Amino acid sequence: MAAVNDKHVWRFYRAGGIDQVMLRKGDDIGELAVLDQKLWTALSSPVKGILFDQKTLDLLDTDKDGRIRVPEVFSAVAWLKRRLASLDTLLLGSDEVVLSSFNSETPEGSELLATAKRVLTNLGKPEADAVTLADATNTVAIFANTKLNGDGVIPTDAADSDELKGLITEIMATVGGVDDRAGKQGVDKAKVEAFFTAVAAYVEWSKKGDKTVLPLGDKTAAAYAALAVVRAKIDDYFARCRLAEFDNRAVTPLNRAESEFTELAANTLTDSEEGLDKFPLARIEAGRDLSLTTGINPYWVAAVAAFRTAVVVPLLGEGSDTLSAAQWQSLKDTLAPYEGWMNSKAGVEVAGLGLERLEALLGSKLRKELDDLIEGDAALAPELAKIDDLERLLRYHANFDILLDNFVNMSDLYDPKRQAVFQMGTLYMDARACTLCFHVDDIEAHAAQAATSKCCLAYCTLKRPGSSETKQICAAFTAGFARTLWVGRNGIFYDRDGKDWEAVIVKMVDNSISLKEAFWDPWRKIAEMIGNQVKKILESKNEAVLSDAAKRIETTADAPAAADVAAAPKKMEGAALASSVAAIGIAVGLVGSAIGGLVSVIAGLPLWKTALGVVAVILIVSGPSVILTWFKLRGRDLAPILNACGWAINRPLRMSLKLAHLFTLEATLPKGAERQLVDPYEDKKTLRRNFLLLLLLVAIALWLWVNGYLNSIVPASMAL
Repeated sequence: MAAVNDKHVWRFYRAGGIDQVMLRKGDDIGELAVLDQKLWTALSSPVKGILFDQKTLDLLDTDKDGRIRVPEVFSAVAWLKRRLASLDTLLLGSDEVVLSSFNSETPEGSELLATAKRVLTNLGKPEADAVTLADATNTVAIFANTKLNGDGVIPTDAADSDELKGLITEIMATVGGVDDRAGKQGVDKAKVEAFFTAVAAYVEWSKKGDKTVLPLGDKTAAAYAALAVVRAKIDDYFARCRLAEFDNRAVTPLNRAESEFTELAANTLTDSEEGLDKFPLARIEAGRDLSLTTGINPYWVAAVAAFRTAVVVPLLGEGSDTLSAAQWQSLKDTLAPYEGWMNSKAGVEVAGLGLERLEALLGSKLRKELDDLIEGDAALAPELAKIDDLERLLRYHANFDILLDNFVNMSDLYDPKRQAVFQMGTLYMDARACTLCFHVDDIEAHAAQAATSKCCLAYCTLKRPGSSETKQICAAFTAGFARTLWVGRNGIFYDRDGKDWEAVIVKMVDNSISLKEAFWDPWRKIAEMIGNQVKKILESKNEAVLSDAAKRIETTADAPAAADVAAAPKKMEGAALASSVAAIGIAVGLVGSAIGGLVSVIAGLPLWKTALGVVAVILIVSGPSVILTWFKLRGRDLAPILNACGWAINRPLRMSLKLAHLFTLEATLPKGAERQLVDPYEDKKTLRRNFLLLLLLVAIALWLWVNGYLNSIVPASMAL
């Protein structure tokens, strides 16, 4: 049917029980803004959990809220109209745009055409008549032969002088570099600023290194390092001596117990013996100075000697062989300014270049030359943006029509040869292939909303073999039987890339699946009811037999054992047989009553009326179930499932019975396949089985005859 307004003639097709707009030409896309939004199938969709080019979705999601909304679709259409001469080419779904398709009558189209030609020229294809997405995204090749590319990053080969190249190399070596559009390492404005800030800080810090800070000049660093090695051990020594002075009883334990030396004596000792470093630096005595040459813990002899050479002798004099507590504190105080100065060191990252080089850089013009080069490169940013626009155009050209076929209408969903963007793959389970599989983040939340779809839903967890990767899906089963699906059942899932996943059902939303199941379900329940009744009878009789046997055994406990052995089996067998016969009789009675009632109704009727009666009985039993199920199946709607996935579905997405069989395919033999009907493992129909069946039929017939149900169909002489 066609709907006409003053601006555009729309055409619609019927699918899923609703009229859906046809997008047959570019004008249909161009006029979407005037199409009544009540006729749109979806009003928004998530950018996650669907199989669609992610970069295109990010470009369409202009407000970055994680959703594609109708206004954003309008905005994309308007953007395309200013850059393409005709929107007809969007229907091709190609990532290639012919140069003649650019709209040269608009500034945006003309600029984009010029950019496309420049890209092709840089790629060595100046004669090409079309540009592809691969061309626009191959920035390494596009900018391979250009010094500046508009990204604000300057690699070494973009510098004109060796001095500037050297500076760029130093910056990358100290504060790091960044990749430019061509994949080359370089520096940008932020890196240059960080480098020169560090240079200035280091030079400023170096100026604070006066005589107070460097009491030994350039030897101060070595002296401080030597002191740092023994600081904790000498502090420990004088603390122990002060404790011994406080109480002489502490001397022995402070020098370590004799048993600890005994343990060491059993070893082959060296000066670096493990654990020896924990012993005191020297023998502990009250008020004793530290000898720097004798009586030192062997582990610390070398460190103390280095300390004496680098610190004690230069600051206290050549003959200083001992060290008092006061002298030790004086040495620490002398080197304390150096320690504080070192702790405040700034610009550490550039220190390796040397103070002389850093001071030279602060006074040179290289900083300005590099800043000018970066600014010149950044001035080309608009050119870079045009290449980004070219990529946007090519992505829209390749994917926009697919989006519309899953948004404005749902043509992909109703096309047997295609799959909608929300169909994640195919689940194989229970001899069925289910293609309505949706991505799910929260199973419980999704199931709470999706239950109103009236579909039979199986929520599965997926695990990729050989990895820890997992997913969750909701599979809608639309053909077959629901009772053969249960929580814990395993299957296999193939995603759209062909990868296989192990699938297991973790939650079911039970609903009717097919009319076939609805027809047989009442009969199955009747059979189960009869079976359960017979089972209960047999169980009760069996319990009675066992109880009776137990009583008999108790009453004959005093009888000879041989008599028990001979007599007991006969009594048990008789009881069991009687019980079984009674149970079978009751079962026959139940079945006979049902058949008798039926016979009494149809007795004496003509054959055709009898046949109609049988049909009527079948309809009475199965009819209500089939009718109710038919209405339920007609009410199945995919909209609640998609809304639970984050879509804003605007119209019902009904499923006919024919369509349902397309979404869930049942197992069938290949066309032309040959079948061998003889099953060598089929249960054989033994004589015993046939005899029991015949006996049951005879018993039912006798029961009907005795109760008078056959009087109307047997000779008068046999009537009872």
